[in-house]
Amino acid sequence: MFEGKTLWQIFNMGGFTMYVLLLCSIVSIGVIIERLMTYHKKSRISRDEFMSKIRAHAEKGDVNGALKLCDDDENPLASVVRAGLKKHGHEEKVISGAMEREIMVETVGLERYTTIVGTLGNIAVYIGLFGTVIGIINSFHNIAKIGSGGISVVIGGVAEALICTATGLSVAIPAVIAYNYFIRRIDNFVTDMEYCSSEVLDLLGAKGK
Repeated sequence: MFEGKTLWQIFNMGGFTMYVLLLCSIVSIGVIIERLMTYHKKSRISRDEFMSKIRAHAEKGDVNGALKLCDDDENPLASVVRAGLKKHGHEEKVISGAMEREIMVETVGLERYTTIVGTLGNIAVYIGLFGTVIGIINSFHNIAKIGSGGISVVIGGVAEALICTATGLSVAIPAVIAYNYFIRRIDNFVTDMEYCSSEVLDLLGAKGK
């Protein structure tokens, strides 16, 4: 069926549905690369390592030094801790509220574009299935047009159906895997931010006020 054909020729055998799947694949790969780079950049320093540095300043009463440390790091943990340190001297609910709001802001940023990957992972299979149906319809159309069946009559439609099905799955599977991975990473970021928020309250002596 595919012997002697180039990759581009095989691609074109899938019909116009293949172009839709190609677009989905490009968008999905682009978002996956962007999110991976973003998460890597935001997790260069571990929670324990970062908080040990903050703790060293806070225990000496050097809030400005801790704030400078936060300014030097571009990660969600630093943003949350900075929000709490800036409210130093206020009541617990004020400090806690500032950090909770910052956690929400950072979470929204971490979730950016992830729904695109999730959506593509869900619809790519159906787009491929649509191409499969079109291929089968073309097979029956060829049979009706010629008036008799046979492998030579249906081969084109069957090829279109198989190619679309395989391509739809090849786009959907990586997208679903990436989406689940992103959700896991976001959950880990949120857990770390909440832990840092709790520790900042302890360090500032806000608890119990």
